[in-house]
Amino acid sequence: MDEALLRSLTPGVLTILVRRGADFAAAEDAVQDALIEALRVWPAEQPRDAKGWLVTVAWRKFLDQARADSARRRREDLVDEEPAPGPAPDVDDTLQLYFLCAHPSLTPSSAVALTLRAVGGLTTRQIAQAYLVPEATMAQRISRAKRTVSGVRFDQPGDVATVLRVLYLVFNEGYSGDVDLAAEAIRLTRRLATRVDHPEVAGLLALMLLHHARRAARTAPDGSLVPLADQDRGRWDTRLIAEGVAILQAALARDRLGEFQAQAAIAALHADAQTAEETDWVQIVEWYDELTRLTDSPVVRLNRAVALGEADGPRAGLAALAALDDSLPRYAAVAAYLHERDGDPETAARLYAEAARKAPDLAERDYLTRQAARLNAGRRR
Repeated sequence: MDEALLRSLTPGVLTILVRRGADFAAAEDAVQDALIEALRVWPAEQPRDAKGWLVTVAWRKFLDQARADSARRRREDLVDEEPAPGPAPDVDDTLQLYFLCAHPSLTPSSAVALTLRAVGGLTTRQIAQAYLVPEATMAQRISRAKRTVSGVRFDQPGDVATVLRVLYLVFNEGYSGDVDLAAEAIRLTRRLATRVDHPEVAGLLALMLLHHARRAARTAPDGSLVPLADQDRGRWDTRLIAEGVAILQAALARDRLGEFQAQAAIAALHADAQTAEETDWVQIVEWYDELTRLTDSPVVRLNRAVALGEADGPRAGLAALAALDDSLPRYAAVAAYLHERDGDPETAARLYAEAARKAPDLAERDYLTRQAARLNAGRRR
């Protein structure tokens, strides 16, 4: 099969799909799927009209994805903004799709990426940001995953750990990103908890509930971001907090600690504090130590530096920060905060401005820009 022919036809096929009404990102995904199908089918019988074949298959792929996205949105519309406690009703097969996409023939990271794109509805850019890799790298990873499973039977579901990772990333995107999927992730995790008796399933559900409980307080009436320390804790949902803490306590009692339980324990300590000043930062640092042992994640180490700065003073936080890669997302924002607390507004203002330029969304960028402006205005007085 002539792969050079495929490459030469791709721009024209993409243009046709866009003219038919597909948005560019969806058209790219559909053409990519069509090329994978061509790689599978054409060696046996290459069509006479190669471009026409690609256009037809790509358009069908686009329509299939559009229908899947529409169905997902309808499912989300059925979910109340604040998910009800207790078992979730058995209303659709979305969770089964998560397991099927986590196919044993894929590596866990590839399975997560594929499921987020195919079922979760996230874009390649959003998935790349979650994994801290370039968008082109993630696009290649998803393409390889699609090629891997293109010829296999989807009769071997993947493992729980992979599905939990997908649900966690979907929730994070819905909680802090520009796609509202948080409630859907909670619904699916509730459903998973009724099917699987595993402490990490409970840990993830508790983590989601404790974070979701703060949803109403995370933004001001004008849509601007409100950091945790400044949130009106009277607006936190005490019902969700109580449910999350109860689920977490039951999971921890089984003495099979995992990363989601550790994260939930940190969230529970924040929820337990009546004011920001009453936060038990010493315990939070201890839980971050556990989380570092479990994951060795640079993002966890970054968050630990913040907690250490609160528990032992900003210089302790800055010392921990110095051991990390300054290209980490939000590194500059953390450094700015710690330098401000250490009495260095000039450095803090410069770092807040740098962090604003790198911010992943408009609300965070506006908040960081205001912080830089506040410090600069204070220095001019």
